[in-house]
Amino acid sequence: MKALEATVRKTQLVARKRAHTIFGTYGPTTQVDEADFNNNNKEKELIEDHQQENYDEGPMNGELYHSEKFLPNGDYYTGYWVDNVPQGQGKYWWTDGCMYVGDWHKGKMMGKGIFSWPSGATYEGNFKNGYMDGEGTYTAPNGDTFRGSWLMDLKHGHGVKEYANGDCYDGEWCRGLQEKNGKYTWTNGNYYIGEWQNGTICGNGKLYWTNGKMYEGNWEDGLPKGKGTFHWADGSYYVGNWSRDPNELNGTFYPSESLLERGNFEWDPQQVFNVDLMGCTISPNDKVSVLPSQKKLAVRISKKMDNNNVGNRTRRMSIDGSVDSEFSRMQLSDGVGTTTTTTTTSISCSDIDAMVTLQEADGYKAGSPIRIPRIVKRQGITISKGHKNYELMLNLQLGIRHTVQKLGPPPTLDLEPSAFDPKEKYWTRFPPEGSKHTPRHQSCEFRWKDYCPKVFRALRTLFKVDAAEYTLSICGPLRELSSPGKSGSFFYLTNDDRYMIKTMKKAEVKVLLRMLNAYYNHFRAFENTLVTRYYGLHCLKLNGPAQKKVRFVIIGNLFCTNYTIHKRFDLKGSTFGRITDKLESEIDTTTTLKDLDLNFIFRLQKSWFEEFRRQVDRDCELLEQERVMDYSLLVGVHFREGNATGYQTPSGCKTPIENGTIEVEPVHRFSRSDVDLLLLNAAGLTSTNLGVNMPARVERTFRKNDLDFQLVGEPTGELYDVTLFFGIIDILQDYDITKKLEHAYKSIQCDPNSISAVDPMAYSRRFRDYIFKVFVEDN
Repeated sequence: MKALEATVRKTQLVARKRAHTIFGTYGPTTQVDEADFNNNNKEKELIEDHQQENYDEGPMNGELYHSEKFLPNGDYYTGYWVDNVPQGQGKYWWTDGCMYVGDWHKGKMMGKGIFSWPSGATYEGNFKNGYMDGEGTYTAPNGDTFRGSWLMDLKHGHGVKEYANGDCYDGEWCRGLQEKNGKYTWTNGNYYIGEWQNGTICGNGKLYWTNGKMYEGNWEDGLPKGKGTFHWADGSYYVGNWSRDPNELNGTFYPSESLLERGNFEWDPQQVFNVDLMGCTISPNDKVSVLPSQKKLAVRISKKMDNNNVGNRTRRMSIDGSVDSEFSRMQLSDGVGTTTTTTTTSISCSDIDAMVTLQEADGYKAGSPIRIPRIVKRQGITISKGHKNYELMLNLQLGIRHTVQKLGPPPTLDLEPSAFDPKEKYWTRFPPEGSKHTPRHQSCEFRWKDYCPKVFRALRTLFKVDAAEYTLSICGPLRELSSPGKSGSFFYLTNDDRYMIKTMKKAEVKVLLRMLNAYYNHFRAFENTLVTRYYGLHCLKLNGPAQKKVRFVIIGNLFCTNYTIHKRFDLKGSTFGRITDKLESEIDTTTTLKDLDLNFIFRLQKSWFEEFRRQVDRDCELLEQERVMDYSLLVGVHFREGNATGYQTPSGCKTPIENGTIEVEPVHRFSRSDVDLLLLNAAGLTSTNLGVNMPARVERTFRKNDLDFQLVGEPTGELYDVTLFFGIIDILQDYDITKKLEHAYKSIQCDPNSISAVDPMAYSRRFRDYIFKVFVEDN
């Protein structure tokens, strides 16, 4: 091992010298003394000759052979190769200290193997397509050990985790976290058996103490919450509603016969939280710094072009062994009088001398980069003193603070039918001098109305919204969006971008109240629903001559993320008027594009696509039953590999360089199963859900000249790695007499199927047909 490490260190001398070549640097190289580097030219030349000799291409006829290779970037491999990629048994050592020993298939870690990290961590088990996948054992640097099932570098399925502190978890895992059912045993002997969610105790379960105590009931975030029973070893038990908040904690204590004889009935339920549960803390899960799937192979293929005398081309290979397509030079005007150099793709890798002929369609050039719209850092104008709606904002914030503080958390999510009655609304007067129930304020007198407050309080609990954080968010600075929507409604955005406040028409309020019961039950049944989330419905009436009423609803902001939303689309499936009337230079990242502006097909991994299809069907059934239409799917697209030039290039683009070889942009290429891997960063693993922070790919499309209103363009084969955010919005449009008249009038002008205003049943069918053409399975 020491001799091998010394050899690798020598090859790194050459790797530093060749840092400008097409291979680049794939990991942190070992620091080499500069004097040694300058005083050993002869030794370097010998090493370089030896290295190049070892990297000479072997037979390219499919023959399997054994080879030892010192790769130009400092990596080392010994084992079997075929067509210049690892095949069979082999050992690969990266310059950053990571090493894999095991089975290979077409350049991918596939089968049994051992992967080790320089930190001392090791994984021994099954690999698939370069991922830890199947049964395997991972030992962390701190001594934690996991034995069980893996899926794409994440614990997924049944597994046993033994922590270094003596704790142990035996149960189900989902994408790296404890999920569903499992048993957790602490080093002191206490243990929990029951349900888990996102790595915490949540749901029904039992916790047993070594002293004979036991709690059985509901849990939330690792603590008893809801109905439950606490037992003692002597037979006593306490039944009631549990909560960390003493005001919500209530129940009945049933003493044992021995306690009855002694006459001792006093016991404080808070003792369970303050004493019994103090030692029952779940140990944190380890995080892998570098995943096996992120490691690249520094291998290349040089293939002579024998038909058209094109010459030798050197092609770079990715970790999955696939060869990127060739690119030729072209000129692309950027629209401002300058010319940008870019690339165009070839027909295939097997016929790389046949270059694609550029296709011009609606300004589209095959292979050209996508222009990223101008990025707007902060959307909207902050409402400050002197703004025409400043007092309205203060009144709104006073009312919401009053509503949240007055109600408190709900005792249960099972609501009485009377809570959904549209007549369930309450007026509160807010005089400037204050009253028994309202604080003093510097604004004018106003009246405040809450619609079905118990239902919206339960919805906020269902959405896991903390009351204090909700109040702070709404009562902070608000930003007014620059222009009202098509309906005439105004939008206000909270400073943390979590919530939007939208003014409403009276008819929209009636629709929401009418469908509130079905809406609430829908969210209880399907936690991954894509339907807009409503957090509160209120009305504010200003006193004075105008007697102005302002109705508004609080909505969750779909694009509350640290990612930049480069493009956003509002998709309905209709064509009449469904194109943006802005000039290209006026479009920025806040511009909402429409159906005829869409030039992508969204590709979701199989499991995500199946869940997406099921959920869209469920949501459309709800909207169809409630007789609403004109809703749309709002989609936000974040391109993962953006650059400073404002253009996004397809995955794996190549750029010709001076010596006739082709340089590959170092971007991650997704295989058919890659997109199921959650983004392993602060905004990824803990927050990925259907429609939220979803890794995916988009394929570029173009529309033919003779089909100007073609809804879905023709695919081009250009793929881009993206993160998607999407949801169904604008669900409060009833198919009333106004919409029926609109349908009749527009039907005279154009095809009835091309307009938005159609019967809810027809709208639902058309919407689904269109969405399932735009969103497809990535195969």
